[in-house]
Formats: sequence, C-alpha cells, structure tokens
Amino acid sequence: MDIRGIDHIELFVGDARQAAFYFDRAVGFQLRGQGGPETGLAGQRSLLLCHGDVRMVLTTGLTAGHPAARYVQRHGDGVAVVALEVDDAAGAYAELVRRGATGVTPPTVYTGADAEVVTAEVGGFGDVLHRLVSRRGAPGEFLPGAVEMTPPDDDGGRLLAEIDHLAVCVPPGQLDETVRHYREVFGFAEIFAEHVEVAGQAMNSTVVQSPSGRVTLVLLEPDRARRPGQLDAFLDQHAGAGVQHLGLRTDDIVTAVATLVERGVRFAGTPASYYDALQARVGPVDAPLERLRDLGVLVDRDHGGQLLQIFTESMHVRRTLFLELIERRGARTFGSGNIKALYEAKERELAAAGSTVAAPTPQEVRA
Repeated sequence: MDIRGIDHIELFVGDARQAAFYFDRAVGFQLRGQGGPETGLAGQRSLLLCHGDVRMVLTTGLTAGHPAARYVQRHGDGVAVVALEVDDAAGAYAELVRRGATGVTPPTVYTGADAEVVTAEVGGFGDVLHRLVSRRGAPGEFLPGAVEMTPPDDDGGRLLAEIDHLAVCVPPGQLDETVRHYREVFGFAEIFAEHVEVAGQAMNSTVVQSPSGRVTLVLLEPDRARRPGQLDAFLDQHAGAGVQHLGLRTDDIVTAVATLVERGVRFAGTPASYYDALQARVGPVDAPLERLRDLGVLVDRDHGGQLLQIFTESMHVRRTLFLELIERRGARTFGSGNIKALYEAKERELAAAGSTVAAPTPQEVRA
C-alpha cells in the first residue's frame, strides 16, 4: 500500500453553486467539472474546482436522505472526504480493512475512452471518510462517465501550489487513539507533538504524516482541565470531530495574501507588537517586515528553516472551517511560536462574532 498524496478533498455543502462562487471569485479556484443525476451521481450535485495541484469537490445532496444532506444537517458545510492517491485502490482497500479500518464503499471502477479510475472508501476520523483513488490513462479526467470536464480558463496566475496539511480537531481523550489509528492502520509516522497553553486554555497537538511525506494531518485535542477555547467551540458548533482548517501551500505568500485581500477574503488579525521582536525570535526574514506587518503574515521556524503562514476568518455561518496559506522556506514541520498567535487571533474572531463557550463545571474539570 503506497499512499502517494492527496488526490482531492470533498466538501459537503448546503449549496454547491454558492460555495463555488466564493472559492472561484475570492480564492481563485476554477470550475473544471460537474456531475449530477444526469451523469450517474444519484441524488447529488457535485462541482469540481481546481487551483494549482489542489482539487476540491463541492457536493450538495438533492434529497434529505443523501449522505451529503445528512452531513450538512449535523455538521454544516465542511470537509467530508479526504481522498488519498494510491497505486492500487482495490488492493489498498483490502489491506486497510485487514489492518482494522472500517470499510465503507467497496472498489468502484469509472471508465472512459482513455482513462480508468478506481475508488474505494474507508472510515477516517469522525464522519470524515478516506477515499482511495488509483488512476490510469488520461490525466485530465477526474471520474470518467460521472463528472463532465470543462476546459480551463486563464486563471491570471497561480497563487496556490498544493494541499500542505489538514488540521483535525478531535474530542478530548481521543487524540492518542486517533494517532494510533493512523500509525497502525495507515502506516503514518508521528513527526511532531506538543502541549500548548494560552491564556488559561490548553491543547495537545500531534502531527502524523504518510511515508511519502505528501499527506500530513495535524491532530488537535482540547485540554478540558483548562478554560474552554476555540477547539471546544469548534467541536460544539461542528458537532464532533472534523477538519478545522485546510492548509494550502503557496510559493509566494505575500502576493497570494495581497491578491486574496483584494478579492474580499478576510484574514485573522495579528497584533502589530507581534513583529517587534520577530527577527530576534526567528532570525532574519527574507521579506519586507513592514509588508508582513501590513498583511498580518506570521513567521515561525523549525530545525529545517522558516515558514510563513496566515489564517483566514471562517467563511461559514457556524464559524468552523477556515483556510491557512503557508509558504515553506526550508521548514518541514511546524514551529511552536505561532500557535499562540493563532489562538489569540481566533479568539478575537469568535468574540467579535458573539460566539461564547460556557465555562466548565467543577465536575467537568475533575473529569
């Protein structure tokens, strides 16, 4: 079983066309394909959007009983499928089930004149599935016979390169089991772990990564012995485990952020004082410091080098899923310094939106 990378992600949304309008006009994705009952996708409407090497499917259930409709009713709009590129989807499905994964959808074959795609699905975390995908033939096809492709437009410049990582929030007490699941079933390795405390709140974080290095999950768990915070708010509003944010890698974060701001994307604010001691903390930064300050871009480092990152405000009414833009300059994991900055920025956003989390009872704290 060779997990090569992320083939695509699929969001279940209340209105695929409305969601596509945001990702198109604001983030710069292009509509590249669509499918529905007329193409064999019973009970749903799906739109394929692409930007760089990122492929995103937006699916809306057309009937109340469709899995996408049930997902949205419970969780709101969010990532429901993380598709993994493998050499042999049928073989990977059998191996994962043998290792203890929950089989959901047996191998299905999609064929066209010049392409064959095989998919199968297993359980991941919460209600999120992993779709195994193997492709043969024409690279321009997505799901031959099920998704009708449209020619690309001139995108006016590539801002995003690929999916860097997904941040996954799990309920308290489930982090260790989730890490074990990805280690023993999917063959991932732990590459980073830390305990972070910020303003009376705390969380545990473990990063797991596929052997190829192309699939990275940042697993987050709130510490219920401390004051509830943004992870607790996510779990409450999302009704359980799920993808908290999607990390998108860019080769030029300054240009990408400036462009997205012009298109109306709102980013989490960063205090101006953050930049006063920035270079003393991370070393010389190969970017105009005032420009980073103006845009709110954060800088951190690990043993390999620096990373620049920034987080959008959530684009959903439940204030759950949001995006991260990240530029890696040698860094292969995640620095610790920006966790506090993210926490503080997200807390300000939640406060401005009027979202509050009830303080824990003494019984909850002791538990």
